[in-house]
Order: sequence, then C-alpha cells, then structure tokens
Amino acid sequence: MSSRLPRRQAEQRGLRLWPVGIVLVLAFIAAVLVAAVVFYAGWDLLGVTGLKPEPRIDSKTLFDLVKLAFGVVAGAGALVALVVAYRRQRVDEDGAFRDATRLHTERFTTAVSQLGEEPAAVRLGGVHALAGLADDAPNRELRQTCIDVLCAYLRLPYTAEADLPANDPKARHTYLALREVRHTVVRLLRDRLRLPLHHHHSWQGHDFDFTGVIFDGGDFSEAVFSGGTVEFTGAVFSGGTVDFTGAVFSGGAVDFHGVVFSGGTVDFSFVMFSGSSVSFSRSTLSGGTVDFHGSRCSGGAVLFVGLTLSGGTVDFDGAMFSGSTVRFNSSTFSGSTVRFYGATFSGGTVDFDGSTFSNGTVHFNNSTFSGSTVHFDEATFSGGAVDFSDAGGTAPASLLPGPGFPLPNGLILPTAWQSPPP
Repeated sequence: MSSRLPRRQAEQRGLRLWPVGIVLVLAFIAAVLVAAVVFYAGWDLLGVTGLKPEPRIDSKTLFDLVKLAFGVVAGAGALVALVVAYRRQRVDEDGAFRDATRLHTERFTTAVSQLGEEPAAVRLGGVHALAGLADDAPNRELRQTCIDVLCAYLRLPYTAEADLPANDPKARHTYLALREVRHTVVRLLRDRLRLPLHHHHSWQGHDFDFTGVIFDGGDFSEAVFSGGTVEFTGAVFSGGTVDFTGAVFSGGAVDFHGVVFSGGTVDFSFVMFSGSSVSFSRSTLSGGTVDFHGSRCSGGAVLFVGLTLSGGTVDFDGAMFSGSTVRFNSSTFSGSTVRFYGATFSGGTVDFDGSTFSNGTVHFNNSTFSGSTVHFDEATFSGGAVDFSDAGGTAPASLLPGPGFPLPNGLILPTAWQSPPP
C-alpha cells in the first residue's frame, strides 16, 4: 500500500550505519573490481596479446609510473572523502528528520489538548490544526496517527438531535456546537480524499475507522477511498443527510457491516464500487432513505447479506451491476420500499438466495437482465409486491415456478417470462 504513495516509501526508524572501517574496505574492493573490469574490457577491445618486457626504463617512463602512483593515492583519498561526506549527509538528514518529528509531536500534543476543551471554537481550532499536521507529517505513520485521532473524535459518545431532552435550549445549543465540530471533521477528511493520489496532501490509501459513529449529517461526496481499510461497522445514520454522492471505493476493504439506518437520508448516488470488497451485511433499515441510484458495481464484491428492511426506502434506480458479485442472501424485506427501476444486471452474479419478501414493495420495473447470473433460490414470497413489470432480458431461472405451479403471492412477472419457451 505504501508503494502507491508519493511520499517516501521506507520510513526512517533511527539511523543505522555500518562501521566506517568496513565501509571503506568494501568501497576499496568495489573500486578495485570496477577498475579491473574496465582494464580487462580495454585490453580485450584493443586486442592486446601480451606485454613488451622492458629490462631498462627511461626517465619519462619512470615519471609516468610516479604520476600513476600519486593518482592511485589521490583516488583513494577521494574515495575516503566521498564515504565520509555521504555518512555526514545521512547524519544531517537523520537529525533534520528527528527535529521535524519532535516539532510535529509538540504541535500534535497542543492540537489534541484543544479537542478536549469545552468551547466549540477551541475544538474547531484543534480539528484544523490536526488536519494541517497530517498534511505536513514527515512520514506516513505520523499522518495516520493524526487521522486516527480525528476518527476517534467522531467515535466519542454523542447524543443525536432526536434524543435531546424536550424544551432544553442549553442542551440544543451544546448539540448544535458539537455537531458543527463533527461535520467539520468529516469535511476535512473529504477534502483530503478528493485530492489526486500523487498530491502530497492526499490521504488516499490510509485507514479510516468510523466504527459505531452516530451520523446526523456530513459530506463525503466525491471522496476516493482507494486502498487501505475503511470501517463503518455498527455506525448509526439517524438523521440529516450523509452525502456519499459520486464517491469511489476502489481496492482495499470497506465495511458497513451492522449499520443502522433509522432516519434521514444516506446518499450513495452515482457511487463507484470498483475492485473493492464492500459489505453492508447484517445492516438494518427502519426509516429514512438510502439512495444508490445510478451507482456502478464493477469487479470486487458488494455484500448485502442478512439485511433487515422494515421501513424507509432503498433506491437502486438506474444502478448497473457488471462483472461484480452482489449478494442479498438471507435478507428480509418486510416493510420497506426497494426500487430497482431501470437497473442493469450484465455480467457477474447477483444473489437473492434465501431472502424473504413478506411486506412492502420491491420494484424491478424496466430492469434489464443480460449476461449476468441472478439467483432467487429458496426465496420466499409471502406478501407485499415484488414487481418485475416490463423487465427485459432473460428471466432468472430460479425465479420462475415449475410447470403447473402458480406464481407466488405478490410476485409480478412480465408476460414474456411467464410464456413457455417455443
């Protein structure tokens, strides 16, 4: 994952240098080997077959030998100077890195202490300071620490608006101030996740832990979650609008397992799930709207296993499932309205095996089934309406009753699907 970041790829964990004696010996050996290779290559290229013996040498040849000896000594000295200069540079870089880390730690301590202050304005200052620290962090680990603190702030106990005591202006004032701080955290995260991966302030590829967070609004629109781990496990969407419009989930793992949608709107319109594993399994919808219209699932897996839909609306209008695995196994549709108007199932697998449709309405009107495998094995239709009117393409084989058996209660199929093949 770190290989995808434009920042330095190997984090410094303290300076480790070999003893200078060993380094010099190795440097001399390397220099001799290089010189030998060059000499041999020149000898071979010139086609030399032997050396002419010289029992007596003149003064010019002697002078050339003396110059050669001094050249060798000078080269050795230059090699020693190069090794020493390189080690000095490494020491200076390590010292600068330690100074930057120490300064970062001091600023980090100040920013975190601001988050614990009572006035909302001071907390806002701490949030912005932490975001700035993450941008300027000297290595990946320190940036991740700042991100972890911002996410941990959202995980702190929080009372949603619906749970405020009635006729208590002070409690409402405190709630509004705290909500502003929390929404600012979300906005700052979104702004960094919108930046291109090569940008030095981009936070793509990092981990984000929103486990159990209560969301009553917030804007993640057009954020790019590429790589890393994103945890929304057990989060509660209780009001307001949480906006993921146009967000991209590509690579890594994204977990919405056990999420509770109890009010407000969660907007996943035009979201792209590409090559990632995204799980909404065991989630509950009892109110509000979850909007996936225009979303795209291509590659990877999107899991809605064990959903409980007892109220509210889920909208997959115009969604496209192509080349991915989408599972709604063992889900219960008992009071919600679920729409797949104009959805396209082309390639990949969409699985409703073992699901129960007992109330509410599920619309597949004008959907297209072509080239994909759609399963309704052992699905139960006992009430409400599951409507495939005007659906096109090939009917899912497991959806059709056997010859001589009536359609299950509430299941509405287009005439073309009910007619026996010629």
